[in-house]
Amino acid sequence: MPAVVSTRLLLLVGDSLPLQKLSRVSRMAWSHSSVRFLSQVHHAHKPLTLASLGFKSDFETRDKSKNNKIEKQSSFEVPKSKVKAVRSNGIEAVGANKSLEIEAAPFATKSFSELGLPPLLLERLEREGFMVPTDVQSTAIPTILKKHDVVIQSYTGSGKTLAYLLPILSEVGPLKGKSSNGDGEFGRKTEIEAVIVAPSRELGMQIVREIEKLLGPSDKKVVQQLVGGANRSRQEEALKKHKPAIVVGTPGRVAEISAAGKLRTHGCRFLVLDEIDELLSFNFRESMHRILEHVGKRSSANTHGPKTPLESWAERRTIMVSATVPFSVIRAAKSWGHDSLLVQAKKVMPLESFPMSAPVNLSGPKPGSSSNSNVPAQAAELSLPPALKHYYCVTKLQHKVDTLRRCVHALDAKSVIAFMNYTKQLKDAVFKLEARGIKAAELHGDLGKLARSRTLKKFKNGEVRVLVTNELSARGLDVAECDLVVNLDLPTDPIHYAHRAGRTGRLGRRGTVVTICEEPEIFVVKKLQKQLKVPIPACEFTEGKLTVSEEEKTAKAA
Repeated sequence: MPAVVSTRLLLLVGDSLPLQKLSRVSRMAWSHSSVRFLSQVHHAHKPLTLASLGFKSDFETRDKSKNNKIEKQSSFEVPKSKVKAVRSNGIEAVGANKSLEIEAAPFATKSFSELGLPPLLLERLEREGFMVPTDVQSTAIPTILKKHDVVIQSYTGSGKTLAYLLPILSEVGPLKGKSSNGDGEFGRKTEIEAVIVAPSRELGMQIVREIEKLLGPSDKKVVQQLVGGANRSRQEEALKKHKPAIVVGTPGRVAEISAAGKLRTHGCRFLVLDEIDELLSFNFRESMHRILEHVGKRSSANTHGPKTPLESWAERRTIMVSATVPFSVIRAAKSWGHDSLLVQAKKVMPLESFPMSAPVNLSGPKPGSSSNSNVPAQAAELSLPPALKHYYCVTKLQHKVDTLRRCVHALDAKSVIAFMNYTKQLKDAVFKLEARGIKAAELHGDLGKLARSRTLKKFKNGEVRVLVTNELSARGLDVAECDLVVNLDLPTDPIHYAHRAGRTGRLGRRGTVVTICEEPEIFVVKKLQKQLKVPIPACEFTEGKLTVSEEEKTAKAA
């Protein structure tokens, strides 16, 4: 049976890393095998539930008299001679033979009120129509509120954004609970308390809109976006004037303003890295390094004496979010967070349960290698929304756009996102669709910020039926009404397929994904089908209807 943990932490340090040298250890050194963060285990034979995280529920009870006498013996032990304990600022030493062990947990909350959120925030959620939390929200919110570092992994469109925004707004800004200090209006400090980093302008702006909806018009200045492509001077002036509690930005712009000394984040309590697998790409390397070194790290001059690396980040909660979590993300979480937990829908588990491995090559395995070849597929499989139907249709290259038109009519799709691999091809596809009477528009990174915003607004309002785009929209674009995704060009791997597919079927809605390919590309579709473990039958569009091809029916019957 799974066990439940408290927030007490154990630092085990081998002889190779003396305690007195901890202050000189770099952040990356915490991933070394000689240093592990382990948590005390309570209530053996009980799953991790809301009650165990400190929140009362109408349907959960605990037998304290029995469980307090039982503690789970760890399968991982360190000799007592190798153990040294650290006790400081909320970090307690516990027994050496008690390790973290968390498994599947039945989080099934009926309302947001069961998750320990403050009353005013609950009122705003109800006003915006959010009545019942999704599975990942029910799991992540209480875990973050109990001050754990987490990696949130759930399929695209499952509500991950609110899963981390609600715990932040419970402690930062005007919607939080009663404050015990008098740090200005709403009991808020005058410095930035939460930094949210996203890999694209669109995702960053979308996150800001979500926060603004909950804050309301009168408190919109509590959050500010720092995205690339906008006027930097104006952003810096707004930071100085409004003194926001939350900033949301892209890595380059956040790092740029931070390096200029205009973004003070040393006292920040939350660092959120949304689409973390994308943020780990080489393009963001330098920017991410600065962000991780400055956000939530208090200098020794502002404290009572020098601090160890763990103590420097002890008050910062690091939250990583993505639909796919390859091992590169697990390694990053072990380095940048402390004692991070992997949070999935109805499941919380320690990162220690994931073996460290060589970097995952998302573009495909190298010749002769097999150990990690299935990792991207496994990650993509988990990230697919459950209520999707998948098909593929074979046609010639010059007929792809016309096949898209017939697909849209056959499924009577009102809101369609069509993906292509090359920006130069988008305009031609839009021209052909418009010539056939379908309102279409292109969206890509070469468009200006204003043009992109206008296009997205028209698409969300229904003025544009087909949005033709590239990988720019594969992550973060949230259009709840999108009912069809079409791959005019094949995705490069299972993870890209999953992120594209995740633009439809959001929050439990139904959706359809159609891949239009040429005859020589069928083997790629079959490979995706095998890797993703979802049926992708061949289809045809005849007489205004989508029909599964006779060959596919014959193969199934056999």
